[in-house]
Amino acid sequence: MAEYHLAIKPISRAAGRSATAAAAYRAGCEIVDERTGEIHDYSKKQGVYDSLVTLPGGGKMARSDLWNSVELHHKRHDAVVAREIEVALPSELTDDDRIDLAGHYACELADRYGVAVDISIHEPRTVTDRDLERDPHQYTEIDPVTGRRHNGNWHAHILLSACSCSHDGVLGKKVTELDPIHCQRAKILNLAEAERPRWAELANAALAKAGKSARVDHRTLIAQGIDRAPTLHLGPAAHGYERRSGKSSRRRMAIDDRDDADRRLAAAQAKGAAERLYAAHIIKLDGDIKAAMTERDQLISQGQKQQNPMQDLIKMMTEQTKKVVEKPTQTQSKNPFSMASLIQTETKRMQEAKESPELEKPKKKRREDPGMGM
Repeated sequence: MAEYHLAIKPISRAAGRSATAAAAYRAGCEIVDERTGEIHDYSKKQGVYDSLVTLPGGGKMARSDLWNSVELHHKRHDAVVAREIEVALPSELTDDDRIDLAGHYACELADRYGVAVDISIHEPRTVTDRDLERDPHQYTEIDPVTGRRHNGNWHAHILLSACSCSHDGVLGKKVTELDPIHCQRAKILNLAEAERPRWAELANAALAKAGKSARVDHRTLIAQGIDRAPTLHLGPAAHGYERRSGKSSRRRMAIDDRDDADRRLAAAQAKGAAERLYAAHIIKLDGDIKAAMTERDQLISQGQKQQNPMQDLIKMMTEQTKKVVEKPTQTQSKNPFSMASLIQTETKRMQEAKESPELEKPKKKRREDPGMGM
């Protein structure tokens, strides 16, 4: 499966680096730094499949002469002498197709920015049985021609001079389009923003020409609609340490810690979403308490009236009876047995009984004790 990778790094003296050392390592050759006198010998390095130096307009120049002239051209002790573009080459392509793709891109960069370009194509690392025992989940491929088992990491290192260069190797001023700070101030696309989509176009064109269905995409996983965390590059130093020691490198432990943190963060996000969903179905009780109590009292009052209809009926009948007694109709006054007449008669009797003096009750005679007369 084709994977997209494009990374850009500066080669700066401030970090203790030099263009001569970087070029010698990537091309697997020996270069003597004329400025410092150091000898950078990487002629025994394995895995360098091909290398090429190209200038604008198709010019050619020896690798040692080019980068020594670049080092002598820059005077500052913290100068950025070169910039590196690292790209992944599709493993689905043949060796010749990969060389054509990388070489075409190198010539395009040289003409677009007017700089010297040094490109080196590296083969994938061989995966031994011991490597599989330590990490059985790592990705491997079998070379259909040689039968070699490797990790499929075909890639190219592209060194660009930080200063302009003519077709005959004459160096000039700093190329500001390669400087991200200048691009930010000028509000233009920086090197990464401009080259990421272009490399995807070239790689996909090469895959289509070779009749392969695989494609690469320079966009982020979110833009592609892929819901997973991006993978981190372990790097050659960490791989070398793990192969030599059989232990996990600090880089791998940092990646594992990040993955663990991502899992805990995802779990926390899921828990928070569940709590918010649960809270949405709970009745809120933090409203106006006074208003709620007033509404409660009104409901209770209405309920009491509805629960005691007999009291209201008795009260109404009593009021109507008083009216009838106080003002009897003509028909009621003639009928001595009507309700009004009876009530009026009883009322009159009760009134007379209250006004008449109470009758004296006869006193009981005290029984005399026979012994008292002695």
